[in-house]
Parts: sequence; structure tokens; C-alpha cells
Amino acid sequence: MNDAPFPLEATAAEAQAAIADEFAFFGDWSERYQYLIDLGRKLPPFPEEWKTEEHRLHGCQSKVWIVPSGDAARLDFAAVSDSAIVSGLVYLALRVYSGRPAAEILATEPDYIAAIGLSKHLSPTRSNGLAALLGFIRARAEAALAAP
Repeated sequence: MNDAPFPLEATAAEAQAAIADEFAFFGDWSERYQYLIDLGRKLPPFPEEWKTEEHRLHGCQSKVWIVPSGDAARLDFAAVSDSAIVSGLVYLALRVYSGRPAAEILATEPDYIAAIGLSKHLSPTRSNGLAALLGFIRARAEAALAAP
């Protein structure tokens, strides 16, 4: 997965700041949701053969598949959803966390969620799904650091 588009920014903190700046440009939540959908369309192609139960992220109402690769020095994640808005949420999470060292992933709280007001504008099921996605990423980072 070396053709992964992430990271876009040098650090997770810079990615979160860039996300906050981009969302601040939009005046209302209908525009922000449209931007989220547009971001989801930027996810790289996800192979159909990866859309298996093994790669399915549970805890989401929508279907989300995620495939990790790499080690403690660099973890990459490929992911996709069958939902346009959830694909945008996936894009934001990968922008912050994919292509980074496991230690940086674990040291980075997902502050962008509150910074852009997402926490107030997601349904409970989407919030649960986002928590499941972030939990999966953290668990993979913990496992990578624990690996011999």
C-alpha cells in the first residue's frame, strides 16, 4: 500500500489544524456535510476482494471495511464505507492517522472532531461508528508497538 495518499501533512497535529481550517470556511452544516461527502469521494480505490467479513468494522450502522498494514514505524490504513457521509468521516480519520508511526497515533487525541463541531452534528449511530473506527486504529497502533 505504498501508493497510499496519506499522510498529506507532516504530523497528525498539522493534519488536525488543516481540517479545522478547512471546515471553518463553511458557514453552515449543510455546506459542511457536502464537503464531508466530497472528501469521502477522494478515498483511494478499495479492492472489492477486501470487502469481506474479516475486514468489516463492527460498531457502525453503515458498512465500513478497513485494512491495516505496516509496523510500529509506519501504519497505513485503507478503508471505505457504503455511506457517503461515513466515507467522509473515514477520510478525515485516515488523514490524521494513516501513514504515521504507532507512537504518534497513540499520542494524538482526535481533537479535530470537536474543533469542527462534528460531535454535535453526528447521529448517535454515526458517533458510535466513528468511535469504533478510531478505536480500531488505536488498537492496531498498540499492537504494533507491542510486537517484537
